[in-house]
Amino acid sequence: MADPAPFINWSLLALSPPGWGSVLLSGLFNSIQIAVGGYSLGLLLGVGGAFGKLYGGPIVKDLMECYTTIVRAVPELVLILLLYYAGTDLINQLLALGGLPSVDISGLAAGIFVIGVVQGAYSTEVLRGAIKAVPAGQIEAARAFGMSPIKVMTRITLPAMLPYAIPGLSNLWLIATKDTALLAVVGFSELTLVTRQAAGTTKAYLLFFCAAGVLYLALTLVSNFFIGIIERRARRGLVEAA
Repeated sequence: MADPAPFINWSLLALSPPGWGSVLLSGLFNSIQIAVGGYSLGLLLGVGGAFGKLYGGPIVKDLMECYTTIVRAVPELVLILLLYYAGTDLINQLLALGGLPSVDISGLAAGIFVIGVVQGAYSTEVLRGAIKAVPAGQIEAARAFGMSPIKVMTRITLPAMLPYAIPGLSNLWLIATKDTALLAVVGFSELTLVTRQAAGTTKAYLLFFCAAGVLYLALTLVSNFFIGIIERRARRGLVEAA
């Protein structure tokens, strides 16, 4: 009969070597790195996609529509596998055609790119809806004062859309922190993968997966705290609905 794993033995988290507590925290740090990088890239893609859908020409609008439809239709795990493996292979094939040596793309860079592409499609729709919620009279007044399109965007559209965009963007940030767990299937050492490794080594599955859940929960609570501050600041001066 196999030795039963302890039901709750928090001392396992401090075992040395390798020190499983530090291993889990290192995995959490890697997850945060990917989430921040992917979310930032997704925001950039989302801003470009939203303005492309709203103000671009027919070709740009069709391209943005294809991008958001395909990414939102295909399961995220399939997209991660496709972009991670097929994307790396495509880059090396293009380099080979140019007579250049192949490159070994780091897991961090690939993870940020994959999460960013997925986030970008959802950010596009969130920002598009927020931009359309801005009263048209504000934009017309800015144009009447002779503001350039860039100034209208930076001084009128973007600040006015923030109260409408923040709820959706905050949800996308929380989704990004969870989507990092999917990168475990491609071998990147984020929190889920190192938790599985620690649990497999010690056989204390309940302990380590509960510990990982607590770390994800802590990340969510801290995120919600800062999101609340940002949202209150963005909504200053707005009349709250009864």
